[in-house]
Amino acid sequence: MTTPDRPGGATPPVFPTSLGTSTEDTITLLGRNLATDMIGQVSFGELAYSLMTLHEPTPGQLRLFEAVLVALADHGFTPTAIAARLTYYSAPDALQGALAAGLLGGGSRFLGVTEDTGRFLAETIGSVDGPLPDTDPGWDALAVDAIRRQRAAGRLVPGIGHPVHKHGDPRVPAIQRIARDEGAHGPHLALFAAIGRTHGQVLGRTLPLNGAGICGAALADLGLPIELVRGVALLARCAGLLGQLAEELRAPIGEKVYMLVDRNAEYVPPTR
Repeated sequence: MTTPDRPGGATPPVFPTSLGTSTEDTITLLGRNLATDMIGQVSFGELAYSLMTLHEPTPGQLRLFEAVLVALADHGFTPTAIAARLTYYSAPDALQGALAAGLLGGGSRFLGVTEDTGRFLAETIGSVDGPLPDTDPGWDALAVDAIRRQRAAGRLVPGIGHPVHKHGDPRVPAIQRIARDEGAHGPHLALFAAIGRTHGQVLGRTLPLNGAGICGAALADLGLPIELVRGVALLARCAGLLGQLAEELRAPIGEKVYMLVDRNAEYVPPTR
């Protein structure tokens, strides 16, 4: 078969997708007509979940997923927000650059903890030979073993500790409650809770579970691939960064931050 409108009459390659396609008159997304079956009928959270998993969430799954998005959206003047505001001050003609600058800051200290915790929990659960625990003492024993192995490897236990919420991150009980209410409380959240109960006996000090960690546990229990968990955190933070940039338009601080650092810079001769 040849195609007359192609150079040389060659048959074009086929690129399969289960997401979206367009024709002259329609846009199809996930097998549905975008204009008639989705716009005004599907929430953005439902769409995001469906695009990643290729199936519609249950009402309980959707509530927990959107709770995670809200929990991760914005925390004030974090490094990611400051990076976005300073980039906007430097290049106000390129909003996308400011937004990207904030998103690029999602790493091992901010936002990336969501993925790190989900991965740690998933790997621990995946290493269990036999049935998973069905009691708190069973989960506690698994948590202690996982923490000991993590410490022996010289690695931090992700999901514990917070620079501000020293006595408890308020997002943790909220996410736990929603997951239980919606029947979406699975093994990753159970193991994460056990880590909160037991890490002190291994580490010698007690730290609070943090919101990024419990969001990673919740997303893992929702069945999202671990490789996409950080992407969900970035999706949430994108909304927060847009809010930060909108406020920068209304009440800019970028120049003040820049001048504060620049005018207080002190030259120090390099040591050799």
